[in-house]
Amino acid sequence: MRRGRNRWDSFSTTTCTTPSWSARSPTPAAAAPSSASACRPPAGSRRSTASSGTASGRRPRSGCGATPYRDTTLPGYFFRAGDGDEPRPTLILTDGYDGTVEELWFANGAAALDRGYHVIAFDGPGQGSVLLDQGIVFRPDWENVVGPVLDHVLELPGVDPARIALMGWSFGGYTAPRAATAEHRLAACVSDSGPYDLLGALRARIPRPLTRNLPHGTVLTRPVLAAALRSVLRRPSAGWSLRRNLWVHGVDDPLELLGVLADYTLAGREHLIRCPTFVCRTAGDDLTAAAPTFAARLTCPSRYVEFGPADGVTGHCEMTGRAVFHREVFDWLDEVLA
Repeated sequence: MRRGRNRWDSFSTTTCTTPSWSARSPTPAAAAPSSASACRPPAGSRRSTASSGTASGRRPRSGCGATPYRDTTLPGYFFRAGDGDEPRPTLILTDGYDGTVEELWFANGAAALDRGYHVIAFDGPGQGSVLLDQGIVFRPDWENVVGPVLDHVLELPGVDPARIALMGWSFGGYTAPRAATAEHRLAACVSDSGPYDLLGALRARIPRPLTRNLPHGTVLTRPVLAAALRSVLRRPSAGWSLRRNLWVHGVDDPLELLGVLADYTLAGREHLIRCPTFVCRTAGDDLTAAAPTFAARLTCPSRYVEFGPADGVTGHCEMTGRAVFHREVFDWLDEVLA
């Protein structure tokens, strides 16, 4: 019973949670952006901005990155890497399961600017103010999110349409390659520590006898699984992640959530990605254990990197060594987009 209880503890705190900077994480070299205008959310939004610069100390040119999406907009930022309007490569940043667009500045935005890339960062469905202020939940077909973003990016000054890359970290490591399966205007894609199959990643944290025939379960396992999940929901701290999962996917029942998560998979779609793709993970990160499988099944030009203690890197999304990740991924992007 003790083993089963530990697995439920693990399950209850598991999703592709976007990493947060902590006392154990390296301090970001740049502060959050202030010269950037946030895309305007609907009236009454709680969004605010803070102050900024880049890792090199210069203040980026920036502006509103608001992207038309259905009958609303997706808030974001557009950071220009230089003062001129000469065409440059552009990096679109998409966030994780519980992240906000502002975090993308620390994660990859400042590093991209210092390497000469324009940057577009945005909140998509299920993220940041799109969830909080607009009530729009996640969707698995992220190509239908990135498509409008690309339409917008191609209208911006100084963007080279042949050199646009998409980078996602954490849960964005699923949504970015999912978008690339159908959005072939992308010149490159980066999947940083994403789940290959979200239900599969969660299945590993459920006691094995209850995983038969997921997401639907069996006549015997379904009532037990439902009771166990309801028990997790009632726990003030350990149940936080599961309660939030229900919220961001717009469902009320944990068993229904499992059915929804089954749609978040790259299995069987790998061959649809045409652009060069960079896949990485940190050794020991069980949420990304299937990353090598995903990389091996790609038919496009690809590179797979597994970071580890020998690189000075541990934690989900290379959290103790983001600079190591940045060096590796931007060297690759520079080559691919040359």
